[in-house]
Amino acid sequence: MKEQFTTTVKVKGKGDSKARAFSDALNHVQAAVMKSSPHILLRIEPQDVQVVHAREAVRKEAFLFFFLRRERRSYSVELDVTVNVTAINLDRVDFVTQR
Repeated sequence: MKEQFTTTVKVKGKGDSKARAFSDALNHVQAAVMKSSPHILLRIEPQDVQVVHAREAVRKEAFLFFFLRRERRSYSVELDVTVNVTAINLDRVDFVTQR
């Protein structure tokens, strides 16, 4: 009934700092595992994280083209996260029909 398996999911995240980009990407791990598995998930344990892409975008902006010049930075990451999943396989559960 309860089984364990290991899978790798690819997640992406964006943010205005490096920490927010990683946090956003790691928040998508549960949804990615649930989408790829038909089982009921009990536990998701990250085992390894590999960075596929880490990008920084710099955008220059100014008020009325001349005043208050500044640079805005945004970060995006793409991660391969290997997770160990504990799940309940519903195919192995015997349901009794009552009438």
